Parts: sequence; C-alpha cells; structure tokens
Amino acid sequence: MKAVRCKDWGPPDALVIEDLPDLVPGPGEVVVEVKAAGVNFPDVLTVQGKYQWRPDLPFTPGNEFAGVVRAVGPEVTRFAPGQGVIGFTRTGAFAEQALAPEASLLAVPDGMDFDTAAAITLTYGTSYHAVADRGALRAGETMLVLGAAGGVGLAAIEIGKALGARVIAAASSDAKLAACREHGADVLINYEREDLREALRAATGGNGPDVIYDPVGGRYSEPALRSIAWRGRHLVVGFAAGEIPRLPWNLMLLKGASVVGVFWGDFTRKEPQAHQAAMRRLMEWMAEGKLRPLVSRRYRLEETAQALTDMANRQVIGKVVIQP
Repeated sequence: MKAVRCKDWGPPDALVIEDLPDLVPGPGEVVVEVKAAGVNFPDVLTVQGKYQWRPDLPFTPGNEFAGVVRAVGPEVTRFAPGQGVIGFTRTGAFAEQALAPEASLLAVPDGMDFDTAAAITLTYGTSYHAVADRGALRAGETMLVLGAAGGVGLAAIEIGKALGARVIAAASSDAKLAACREHGADVLINYEREDLREALRAATGGNGPDVIYDPVGGRYSEPALRSIAWRGRHLVVGFAAGEIPRLPWNLMLLKGASVVGVFWGDFTRKEPQAHQAAMRRLMEWMAEGKLRPLVSRRYRLEETAQALTDMANRQVIGKVVIQP
C-alpha cells in the first residue's frame, strides 16, 4: 500500500510517499481501505513536531478517515469486511489503508458519502465537546466563534444553532464570512477590517458574548476576552494563529468569567462513554439536517503536502480531504 511518511520534523513539503506492506489487524483491530481522510490543523503541527503529543519517527500522519473494512482481527464483533466505517486514530490516516481499534470506529450512516464521513469526527467532535460540554452553552445565550470559517469553526456555528443560541461569526475575509452565513451565523464580523471589541459591543448591546469559541489564539484572544459577558466562558480550543496568548488574569476576575481548556483527543480516551454519547447526538443532528459538513476541496494522496500547506496558510474554508 502507499502511505505518506514523515521521517523528520519539518514543513509539509518534507513528507514523502512510500510503498509499505499491507496492514494486518491484531486482536480487537480493524484494517480499513481508506476512501477519504480529513485534514485538520493539528496535522500541520504534528509533522512539525509542535503538537501536544509527538509520535515516534517515522510515521504516517492523519487521524481522521472513512472507508471500507478490509480485514478484522480476532475478537472484533461489530464490523465485517465490506462495511463502511468512520475512524479516528492518532496517526495513519493519510494512506491507502488504516489500522484502528474496533472501539474507535463508527458505522457510516445510510446515505452519507465517504468525504462527508471523513469530515465529522475531529471537527464536530471537538466543537460539540467544547460548546455543549465544556462551555455549557444554553438556548438564548450568545456565542462568538473566532476563526469561524475553518472546519471546527463552522461546526461550532451549527452546533450553537442546534442548541438554540445566537451565534456571532468572526473571520478574516468576506468570502469566509459568506460560508459562515450559509451555515447559520446570525452576525458576521470581519476582524481584519473591523475593531473586534467595538463590533462585539454593537452586536451584543454592550453585554458581550456568553461563550467565546477560540481555536485561533494570537492577537484576537485578548480583545475577545475583554468583551466577554458576566459569567462568560472562554473556550481555549487551539492556536491556529501560531501564538499562544498571554492573558491578564484580572479580566477573568472583573467579569466573573472562566477560561476553559478543550482537548478533545484526551477526552475521547479518558471518557469514552461520554464521547460515544456525543457522537450519537451528532449523528442524530446530521440525520435531521441540522449539521451540514462543508468539504470544499479534495486532494490526491500525492498532494497531501499541498493540503497541509494550504491549511497552514489559512486558505481552507470548512474541511478538505485526501482521497487515496
């Protein structure tokens, strides 16, 4: 099988394609013929050695995929060859085959294509864990989404609307904001052109957002936090801007606010039952049409480095996928 390989930490263009032996499942494991693999910002950080967790070199990057079961190991009871599955694993998705524990797989819902199925687990899983669990967003509240046109951003918008909240989308271009509008955002802010604090004051009547969904970090985190409502929750999802902000703690004191960490990967491992319940609810909302993943571009396996470069350069709207 062909697989993308990271042999040393560095930029995406250092990745190579290699022929590797076909995968063989062990007890409780499933080998999947990958039809589509989702690309996420943590993939960029992982190949650079900058993510919270470092795999051993060399490795195949990618952790989100959908495909058809090729083989199952002993003790596997829920899946058989030929079934369509959605998978999440720490590494190994950017390849023609992926290996995953049975417990990490979901059946592809009827009528869902593989590209859409590969765009669900990390983005919608992260955003649901952030918004519904860690942020406890309630109907009638207001949520600000920074970096709103990315995969997790659009998912957060849709989840916020499904929970009955008012959603303010902030992004860096009018084209990105148009996608946010299509996915349900009530208010749009171009923070490259507008003063974020002033725009939030106008959009909330001076009250500020109850929840801030922040996968960006950098220079937007502090003005967003300064605008937060009383008892607000600022969700730390990631640092796509490349800079971890240094926030004045007195801001949390003055607003009675909380800064809340969101690490979906460890949540899935440490609270597997809660994760499965969250995924079931997401699938229900998908079936009801409340969630509509946007796959804006598809890349061949040989174009994986370009896909990651586009992600790093913030040129992606919604999700992009690799099609081995």
